[in-house]
Amino acid sequence: MKKKLSLPVQIFIALVAGIILGLLLYFVPGGDNFTKDYLKPFGDIFVNLLKFIVVPVVLLSMIDGILSMDDMKKVGSVGWKTVAYFLVTTAIACVIGLAFASIFNGAGLFPDLSGELGSATYEPPAYEGFMSTIVNIFPSNMWTAFSSANMLQVIVIALFFGGSIMAAGEKGRLARDIVTSFNEVINKLMAFVISLAPIGVFTYMSWVVATQGAEILGSLALVLLCAYLGYIVHAVVVYSFSAKVFAGISPARFFAKAFPAMMFAFTSTSSAASLPVSKECADELEADKDIAAFVLPLGSTVNMDGTAIYQCVATVFLAACANIQLTLGQMVLVVVTATLASIGTAGVSGAGMVMLAMVLEAIGLPVDYIGLIVAVDRLFDMGRTCLNVTGDIACSVCVTKWEARKVSTRN
Repeated sequence: MKKKLSLPVQIFIALVAGIILGLLLYFVPGGDNFTKDYLKPFGDIFVNLLKFIVVPVVLLSMIDGILSMDDMKKVGSVGWKTVAYFLVTTAIACVIGLAFASIFNGAGLFPDLSGELGSATYEPPAYEGFMSTIVNIFPSNMWTAFSSANMLQVIVIALFFGGSIMAAGEKGRLARDIVTSFNEVINKLMAFVISLAPIGVFTYMSWVVATQGAEILGSLALVLLCAYLGYIVHAVVVYSFSAKVFAGISPARFFAKAFPAMMFAFTSTSSAASLPVSKECADELEADKDIAAFVLPLGSTVNMDGTAIYQCVATVFLAACANIQLTLGQMVLVVVTATLASIGTAGVSGAGMVMLAMVLEAIGLPVDYIGLIVAVDRLFDMGRTCLNVTGDIACSVCVTKWEARKVSTRN
């Protein structure tokens, strides 16, 4: 039986085919109108489906993720140290991503495609202050939060329900089973929607290239460069620095020992598939086996620093495409949302684009142009998965040293 092409290969073929068709139609009178009237609508359908699944994916995957950490009481201090490390490094990753993206955008390296987006009249909501933002995170009506896709409120709802189901113990067993079942169903639905990505990529790339010409390809190369600069800086400054300060491991030794896992993650684009190699690298760095056995699997689900950088860079890039200047308040929301979203990122290939749609919805940006980023998502994914796995290993060695110091202090 003939082997089916993998989704990344399908997306790459669709990307190339869309670029070729777009370039051909760019030189044909009326070619841009053809793509706008007959090809772009199929890309719009794909984007609408992404919007459709964002709320249930975040709600159910976050509740299920909270319930899956039911053993956190057993692991005690290891658990909170691990989660704290991941959340702090993810927040730093968001800041790094926003900084590089703002520099590139300020230098005029990101294109203005607002004429094609039809969003030139968009006005971002006024920033009402930090405390007002905090108050607005907590919903007064759960259904309004769902219908308006207020993603910070959806995350808070998930945290409350997840914690309450866990606190209910055996009496909450039915609710726990329902969440697990529905989460599996929505993951299957998400996998189906993501499987349509080649169609969205082909139609959107054809439309964009037919209307913008070859210069748009240079813009995509620049946004990739921006993201990878963020990946490299985060790995060198945050991970190797923390390994040096907290675990006494030199940056050269850290990267040398972690290199096999980094390369495996880069090529496989799967943190979960990289776990066996990551455990070997953690052993080489003298991480405690029990701690590594806890940190690495949890990190493959919770630690998404690469995804956070990707979301921040892509958000600024898409805002520039829509000729929208992000306010300070919106940038704060990007950091908060992307950090919390890292916990709820589902373990399905391509879930990063769904999380990106969530961040865009959270700050009120149009999601319509997400198909442009999806076209090169595989290239983003290689770097962000490599960064995520590197962070898991760094966390395992840091927590090992923290726990060892705690024991020695007691003695």
